[in-house]
Amino acid sequence: MDVTGLRVALFSGNYNYVRDGANQALNRFVGYLLKQGAVVRVYSPTTDTPAFEPAGDLVSAPSFAVPGRKEYRVPYRLSAALRRDLNNFRPNLVHLSSPDPLGHRALSWARSHGLPTVASVHTRFETYPRYYGLAFLEPLIESLLRRFYRRCDAIVAPSESMAQLLREQRMSYDVGIWTRGIDRDIFNPERRDLGWRRSLGIADGVPAIGFIGRLVMEKGLDVFSDTIDKLTERRVQHKVLVVGEGPAREWLQNRLPDAVFTGFQMGADLGRAVAGMDMLFNPSITETFGNVTLEAMACGLPTVAARATGSESLVTEGITGRLIRPGAIGDFADALQHYCQDAAAREAAGRAAQARAERNGWDQVNQALVDTYLRVIRQRAQGLAPYSSPVP
Repeated sequence: MDVTGLRVALFSGNYNYVRDGANQALNRFVGYLLKQGAVVRVYSPTTDTPAFEPAGDLVSAPSFAVPGRKEYRVPYRLSAALRRDLNNFRPNLVHLSSPDPLGHRALSWARSHGLPTVASVHTRFETYPRYYGLAFLEPLIESLLRRFYRRCDAIVAPSESMAQLLREQRMSYDVGIWTRGIDRDIFNPERRDLGWRRSLGIADGVPAIGFIGRLVMEKGLDVFSDTIDKLTERRVQHKVLVVGEGPAREWLQNRLPDAVFTGFQMGADLGRAVAGMDMLFNPSITETFGNVTLEAMACGLPTVAARATGSESLVTEGITGRLIRPGAIGDFADALQHYCQDAAAREAAGRAAQARAERNGWDQVNQALVDTYLRVIRQRAQGLAPYSSPVP
């Protein structure tokens, strides 16, 4: 079989109703599959106000809003209507992108029909409870994730560091890589616009420390703001530029009243905003890859990031940026101060970062996942059921 023989049922917890790096990667991948001649049907929660048009055929799954985070929805069952739709579609592979209730039911459906399953890992769900005072739940969540992933034929991670963590957590015996690409027409140093920076009150000689992403506490906003406070105490000249939107925006604005908030940006505007920074500060430990880090690197920026999955596969310590122990406020401040006060070091790291980002083209990374699809289908055809779990 080649790609034209693929009939893929893709299950997602969020395919297009909120814009984030994970669902944009899924949409781009579906577009790539369709362009290659595959047939894809997507099952996901939907809303009346989606963030963007979906790639491929999208079927709405029953869902409810997450308490306290109503912008997100949880698909909670594989309804009779969805089962009929699946039976009519006749997929030969099931792709699961979220270990939610619908994902569990879809996995059971696939196993009952003898279909191979591939799961893609997009976030470190087991780390989320610590941001809400529930760290004691982490072992339980990790156990639930293990049960889910070990029932799949294969899983794919967006970075080698994340893949290694999944192996150490015994999530699967078959862990591959589906990394992320970069649109170089949008993200490049030529997008830098000093006039735009000035319109935001950022003087030409003042280094801009950037944050990009959803404004939610699990992105490390507490560490980010505490570190910026430390720079201010040291009288290090800087300006904070925050690109993104989310429920914690008011909290962060109160913590950093002198920061510039652009709100949500996309396309060329996002490229201009990223290129308008002088460095990226990414203290999050929940990322499995870190799309924003790659985007910043493509724009020629050094990154100061937490030494965690995702960032470790992108940032080369001391060359393209700095990797700091998670939560080490003083060390984060030292690294940022270095780049704020040493323009030559900042530019050298930025050039190295841009060169590193050149490796990530979308067609190449998406073909790697297609190859995984074809491999697990071939293995099933040879009578090789998932090696990883006796769980039905």
